[in-house]
Amino acid sequence: MSKLTLEQAVAQADLLVDRPTIDAAIAAIADAIARDYKGEVPVFLSIMNGALPFAGQLALELGARGQDAQFDYMQASRYHGENGGELVWKHRPVSALFGRRVLLVDDILDEGFTLQGVRQWCIEQGATDVRIAVLTVKKHDRCLSDVKADYAGIELPDRFVFGFGMDVSEALRPLPAIYAMKE
Repeated sequence: MSKLTLEQAVAQADLLVDRPTIDAAIAAIADAIARDYKGEVPVFLSIMNGALPFAGQLALELGARGQDAQFDYMQASRYHGENGGELVWKHRPVSALFGRRVLLVDDILDEGFTLQGVRQWCIEQGATDVRIAVLTVKKHDRCLSDVKADYAGIELPDRFVFGFGMDVSEALRPLPAIYAMKE
């Protein structure tokens, strides 16, 4: 696909989730997290680049509920193939995870390869608890059976989606809603 402007992409796409629905989903996730972590300061690990819009808004919603967190980020991807896949790191978190509760924050749970690898890495670093918060979950049966979101906002159809952090070839992330190309 050639590079589209934001306007061209929106014109050629189906709107799946509007901004008010996204805002309500993030508020509900923040309510649940603030309840579960009350009185604690978890390590809030955003998985870049896709998590950026969700993580930023979620962080502010948590603060509005009196929930503190230690922010850090990581950039990793997992390429699965013949050998099951290997986590490829672009940036590792600098926060010590040993003896800490960790909240992994990502834009989408699709097949789960990256989240599985990152969660395992956090456990290997000595995290006592690793939970996953995602804005969206794709509805299909290809997700790894051992990867589940502890906090999830919106279920999406099994389509190629973009906007609100999700991309098409690193483009279209800044759209304030979630779209899919017309079928």
